[in-house]
Amino acid sequence: MTVEEESAGQRLDNFLIRELKGVPKTHVYRIIRSGEVRVNKGRAGADTRVAAGDVVRLPPVRVSERIAEKLEKPAPAREFPVLFEDEHLIAIDKPAGVAVHGGSGVSFGVIEQLRQARPAAKFLELVHRLDRETSGILLVAKKRSALTRLQDQFRERETGKTYLALAVGAWPANKKVIDLPLHKYLQADGERRVKVVGKDDPDGMRSITLVKVARKLDGFTLLEVTIKTGRTHQIRVHLAAQGHPIAGDDKYGEFELNKTLGKQGLKRMFLHAWRLKFAHPQTGEAIELLSPLPPELARFVEEKK
Repeated sequence: MTVEEESAGQRLDNFLIRELKGVPKTHVYRIIRSGEVRVNKGRAGADTRVAAGDVVRLPPVRVSERIAEKLEKPAPAREFPVLFEDEHLIAIDKPAGVAVHGGSGVSFGVIEQLRQARPAAKFLELVHRLDRETSGILLVAKKRSALTRLQDQFRERETGKTYLALAVGAWPANKKVIDLPLHKYLQADGERRVKVVGKDDPDGMRSITLVKVARKLDGFTLLEVTIKTGRTHQIRVHLAAQGHPIAGDDKYGEFELNKTLGKQGLKRMFLHAWRLKFAHPQTGEAIELLSPLPPELARFVEEKK
């Protein structure tokens, strides 16, 4: 196979993992280590950077029957509401209940559906992630250069990500900063969870959440939550640790209350990626995107006024 312009600069392992969809990563690394992968007829390591025009030769590779079946039944094509789009990136308004990508029990997500809907697009990659239950702004890069520049911004905390979250109870107005380390772990059944740990815990990752009261409601508080670190389930765990879990959160929330809320019309977690600020990856222009509350969340807020 020949490396195209869009893949120039990628590590060889990442290039092959993307190109050989359905081949386990362990197998990709095995054939690289064994010297069976050749770049321009020479041996190459996993960290070799490929350039446009490079010829990559591979041994025959097989995919498992399960993956082969999945590849034969691609994700259904689906477009999502677009908040912003140019030749470098797309900002979509992700609905709740849709994973951003396939894996861990989910056969496909937003990115697979978008690729099916846009077969002519040479490059579509997620810039960041949102929990399956979270709605709101999600960025997808249309060029390799846009992906790396935007991901650098997220990594260096140069973006502004603000969520709207409905916390159970009356949030104390003076509680504006939550600075508690988080630790990710697996439960006995293999499900991923996160918990607050002590400041001196070697497994704890520093996590900072800024909270502002947007609206006081009957039995709830609508919060504007800005994250300074992008940890898994950060907002959900931080708010729950303060005794004010997110309404409808089935992992860290109040089970009995959630059942009651379901009967009242709130059948999902009330967490929405509302505002995103970033610099355009090509021009550097400051961009601010807003995603209004989905109808089911806006309706619930009005009923609790």
